[in-house]
Amino acid sequence: MLVRRCSVFMSLTSFFYGAFSPGTPVWFFVKIAPIRNEQDKVVLFLCTFSDITAFKQPIEDDSCKGWGKFARLTRALTSSRGVLQQLAPSVQKGENVHKHSRLAEVLQLGSEILPQYKQEAPKTPPHIILHYCVFKTTWDWVILILTFYTAILVPYNVSFKTKQNNVAWLVVDSIVDVIFLVDIVLNFHTTFVGPAGEVISDPKLIRMNYLKTWFVIDLLSCLPYDVINAFENVDEGISSLFSSLKVVRLLRLGRVARKLDHYIEYGAAVLVLLVCVFGLAAHWLACIWYSIGDYEVINEDKNTIRNESWLYQLGESIGSPYQLNTTTGKWEGGPSKDSVYISSLYFTMTSLTSVGFGNIAPTTDGEKIFAVAMMMIGSLLYATIFGNVTTIFQQMYANTNRYHEMLNSVRDFLKLYQVPKGLSERVMDYIVSTWSMSRGIDTEK
Repeated sequence: MLVRRCSVFMSLTSFFYGAFSPGTPVWFFVKIAPIRNEQDKVVLFLCTFSDITAFKQPIEDDSCKGWGKFARLTRALTSSRGVLQQLAPSVQKGENVHKHSRLAEVLQLGSEILPQYKQEAPKTPPHIILHYCVFKTTWDWVILILTFYTAILVPYNVSFKTKQNNVAWLVVDSIVDVIFLVDIVLNFHTTFVGPAGEVISDPKLIRMNYLKTWFVIDLLSCLPYDVINAFENVDEGISSLFSSLKVVRLLRLGRVARKLDHYIEYGAAVLVLLVCVFGLAAHWLACIWYSIGDYEVINEDKNTIRNESWLYQLGESIGSPYQLNTTTGKWEGGPSKDSVYISSLYFTMTSLTSVGFGNIAPTTDGEKIFAVAMMMIGSLLYATIFGNVTTIFQQMYANTNRYHEMLNSVRDFLKLYQVPKGLSERVMDYIVSTWSMSRGIDTEK
């Protein structure tokens, strides 16, 4: 189709006159609109052609030439100004359109004149939050950090079986419980991805899905166990039960694994995660090791101390021995909890890494059984974590190794064919400069 431009309106709308075939003239109304992305940058132009031949007066044959034809087209355009007003948007009169180029005028028009072409945000019902919005993403990271905090402190508090007398820690734990409770409320109003990959925003489906998945675990994890244990009149057995129930909070780590699954492709992130997993496992095993030692250091049947227990030996070595209170008939004293925890962590670390020096060793049957289980777990963790570490380092330095292999191959080639020194240096400089820009990536693929 042969098209010839006749006039322009606001650099956005134009009339074109042409013919599909000889003797069949047509009129087109053309609208040109820039398309902007989310960064408000023009990425392309949208051209719309409208056939307005039916609205125009019959056009004479195109055989005439010269200024006469241009005058007839001008009169036809003037007579069809009503059509122009129906199809083109209203503009302000008196605007100077001759100062800048047509393209500059189009690019400088604001959003109040030009339509914004961008991906439409999904519409959700009231009080429903998109699971990928900025607020929900930030909130998930806060919950992630608090979950790690819980994973560290819960085993420690359960193992040492102490009431939360420290007001500062009690306030912090209460705030964490409140945040977990708010998280439950938000999960009832947060979209999720369905089996087919669609975003589910129906409130009923969201609530049913959350009730079937994480609701029970989240509810048990946000109960204020520390506040209950803080009361002085709580029975010791009930207090121990509530302390043990706090272990349920560790089940939230399943959500942490799902959250961190997006970062598995990054080698450095995987390395940090593996080290954290190893340290967290050592911390949990240290708490269990202390619990077993604290349970077996005193023979409850005979009310005597076991001299072979590692806790008794630790107390004797640091000058904090166990002493029998003749008034109450109970054993008191012993090493401080900080010293006990450090010694327990030292023993689990040496066992998990298969280094064990033997200065802390299991003596009772319960300690020996736990030590055997810990050695088996440690061997699996050691092989898995440090095997992955080797793979990660190989991936991190894969490009560097390929770079040195390429340089060695080029040097051998130049030496084999006795290339002159000057040319060899130029070739090597070219390879080094090319690699520094492309990093080994083939730009032609």
